[in-house]
Amino acid sequence: MITTFYPPFSFGGDGVFVHQLSNELAKRGHCVDVIHCIDAYRLLARGEHENTYNNHPNVTMHGLKSRFGFLSPIATQQTGYPFFKSTQVRQILEKGFDVIHYHNISLVGGPKILEYGQGIKLYTMHEYWLICPTHVLYRFKRTACTKRNCFFCTLMHKRPPQLWRYTRLLEAASKNVDVFIALSHFLKDKYYEMGFNFPIVHLPPFVSAQEATPRTYGHSIGELPGKPYFLFVGRLEKIKGVHTLIPVFQQYDKARLLIAGTGSYEPRLRELAGRDANIEFLGHQSERQLQSLYHNAVALIHPSLCFEVFGLVNLEAFRERTPVIMRNMGGMPELVEESGGGLVYTSDGDLIAAMDHLMTSPSLCQELGTRGYDAYTRNWTAETHIQRYLALVHDVASSKGKGSPGRRLLSPEAAIF
Repeated sequence: MITTFYPPFSFGGDGVFVHQLSNELAKRGHCVDVIHCIDAYRLLARGEHENTYNNHPNVTMHGLKSRFGFLSPIATQQTGYPFFKSTQVRQILEKGFDVIHYHNISLVGGPKILEYGQGIKLYTMHEYWLICPTHVLYRFKRTACTKRNCFFCTLMHKRPPQLWRYTRLLEAASKNVDVFIALSHFLKDKYYEMGFNFPIVHLPPFVSAQEATPRTYGHSIGELPGKPYFLFVGRLEKIKGVHTLIPVFQQYDKARLLIAGTGSYEPRLRELAGRDANIEFLGHQSERQLQSLYHNAVALIHPSLCFEVFGLVNLEAFRERTPVIMRNMGGMPELVEESGGGLVYTSDGDLIAAMDHLMTSPSLCQELGTRGYDAYTRNWTAETHIQRYLALVHDVASSKGKGSPGRRLLSPEAAIF
């Protein structure tokens, strides 16, 4: 696994997903090495989270650090090459791997790293980095992007332009990847719409199972014991849309809003919320704490303003039989359509109507939660994902005439990633 971020040196869902995939493979007897960039995390982080992530003994982590520190990921961002970490990466890959699986490589190696190593090569698209220098297709920091103006948009996002994007580096390096993996149909379609010309398969993500937690509606958290709550979980950045929820809950006295997560936009959000007791910021929460929060919420609200790809938090809610309410944007509505486990809104009025509907009908909450859970057990468990994942590897191996690695990966015997 090659990824910029890996827990605890990570921020969002991409790192969590790589951690879960690596460990689920390890549990099944595979040997997994993870290459990630500690320098990149420290460049962007405001401190380090406590390490609450455990790894299976079959997982070996390679946290890359350079004597040049933060200059290393900056050099990669500017040149598209691993630059100061090239030797470290090559030495690790000399071990020989059946599969090299790339994730978010923007600061760990850039497109050039796609040429490193030998084996079946997969690339999971967690966002839009291959077609968008800001990763998120959020044009001029104002609206979802439907028409490119990358140079000036990059400046608006306060990032230096990447001159390598105006060369053929990305196109040439992408030819080394056997299959690109899209986590949602929307993302796959958007890549093709934006002119991406390499093979993409749809393989939805998963979240690992957790021990059951008793559901108690009206669970007491914070200063308002017993008052029902809706939940937001995620990074606190403007594109996540949390600021659109605050005015709603300042006027909505039937339930409160709990916000779990941290991010650069948090000070602004706290300023908007003021001292309103109906809105509570919980900060970073452990997996166990989040499980309880999901389990006892009326619903999870997903108000993203950008073309978000999938959102593991929605699957985490479904796993706890909690419905979701999501903005009609990006790949999110696919989950509601496929599962029947939530409601979709396009305006504040729609959101309030959806909340009222769930608040006044516990039976509807239970019905939607059950549908979401049933869809989770069918489509988004670790077992289902790993079966599909290894089948994909087998298909690629067969198409390349490498039958031996494919057969080995489908057996209980150890393979290496």
